[in-house]
Formats: sequence, structure tokens, C-alpha cells
Amino acid sequence: MPIQWFPGHMNKAKKQIAETMAKVDMVIEVLDSRLPRITTNPLIHDLRTARQRPSLKILNKADLADPNVTAAWVRHLKNEEHAAVLTLDEAGKARDAQKVLALCRELVPHRIGGEKPVRAMILGVPNVGKSTLINALSRRKIAKVADTPGVTQSQQRIELVDGTILVDTPGMMWPKITSDNDGYKLALSGTIGRNAFNAEEVAWYALGWLAQHYPTVIATRYKLPDLTAHPDELFETAARTLGCVQSGGRIDGQKAAERILTDFRGGVLGRVSLEQPGNPLDLPLDPPDEDAQ
Repeated sequence: MPIQWFPGHMNKAKKQIAETMAKVDMVIEVLDSRLPRITTNPLIHDLRTARQRPSLKILNKADLADPNVTAAWVRHLKNEEHAAVLTLDEAGKARDAQKVLALCRELVPHRIGGEKPVRAMILGVPNVGKSTLINALSRRKIAKVADTPGVTQSQQRIELVDGTILVDTPGMMWPKITSDNDGYKLALSGTIGRNAFNAEEVAWYALGWLAQHYPTVIATRYKLPDLTAHPDELFETAARTLGCVQSGGRIDGQKAAERILTDFRGGVLGRVSLEQPGNPLDLPLDPPDEDAQ
């Protein structure tokens, strides 16, 4: 089933971002290191380029991504005009906050502080770690942090210790996800609201994809003897390994799916990147066979 998610507050946020873009000097765009292309919002890109605003692209959650693939993404993104790139992980937020601010000043050297502070808008898709970064930059808990997308629903203006003006915005999706593979990967990474997808379908997709691209990480975790098996079989074996079995021997598909998604999002499966520069690493889509469960 195609995955789509564009809550009502995001349409309002889009209009506010367009208005505020004219009043800032640059954009800090927070991306997920595991899928930088997919978490690059085309609406944000269009608004930024129309106003010719330089961009600092932060590849967040780098500790969850394949380090070799992340290095390739850094090289790729540095080729963009008027852009800088920085990788961050959850543990290093406070330590790396000053690097973020220094790169902001380099991108807009005409803003010299005092009466001309750097004015930056921070943007990103939901649940990409934007609020955690804002709290590190401001050195206090000023933005709500949660493991579910869509927590921030309005803009706020924050003045940092060094004088930088930071405009926080709600996590922004775009009205239509054109690729089914992209939709599944966004749901797997935790970007899509829980009410917009079927967890069993996403977990089924995840196992089929990981069997092709990172086979060892699931073979060990879920005791999968044959990674060439159909994703239906992979899912059932994983469910039984996790003890997600109902009376009568039927698997509890919902419980198993939630466990698999939690494993991926929490890094239990290791450092995995869902796409490479110029190579989306997609999986041919074939809906799971519900009768097999």
C-alpha cells in the first residue's frame, strides 16, 4: 500500500516557512544520515533556492548509518553550490554545537554579529533529530523531544548565546511521496506518523531489503537460515525467533513488526544506510501474503 502523510498543520507551516525565508540569511537543513536524499524535502529546496539562501546540511544520526556510505554522501553534498556539510550523532550534539555555529558564520560572512547577527532557519522532516540539536545549540531544553514525528507544530524564535537568531520550524513533509520505496524507508526510519502505514508491511519490506543489502545483520539477530527466502518466510522466522507467537502457533505479526522496527531505529541491527549517492538501493515491491501468517 502506498504511504502518504501530510498532516494539516504542515500546510500552514509551509506558508509560514515561505514568509520567514525572506527574513533569514541561511538555512540549516537536518537530514537523516541513513537516507539523505529521501529526507531532503523538495519544498524546502525550492524555497531556499528561490531566495538564494546558503545551506548547512547536517547529516544527523550518523552513528546509526554505514560510515563508508556517509563519507560518500559528504563528498557528494559538498559539490552543491553555497552549501556546507556536517555529520552529527546523538552522543556528540553538545560537543559539536560550536562547529554548527562556526559553519553558519562562514556561510554568511557579511553577518558579523552585534547589530547584524546570523539569522538562521532550521528545517527538516519530522523526527530527524532537529529538536535535540536545537537544545544543544541553545544549551537548554527549549524544544520538545520525542521518538514520534510531528511534535513541533509551530515556529519559535530563539536567540543563542553567541547572538545567532535561530528560527525553529515544524518538521515538514511534502504533499505526495512519489516512490513507494521511499515511503517504506521513511516509515522504517521513523519519519512518517504511525497512523499512516501498516507496521507489518514496513517490517516485511525491511527484512527483504536488509537480506539483499546487509544480510549478516539480520541473519544473526533473527536466526534466518536462508536469506534468499521470500520476505513472508523471513518475517515468520523472525517473529518466531523474537517469541511473537500466539496461542495455536500463529505468529503475532503486529508485535513482531513493532519489535523489528524498534531494532532498526535503535541501531540494534548495526550501522545501516538505506541509500547511496546515485543509487537508491530499492527493493522490488510485492505485498506480503497475509494468508502465510
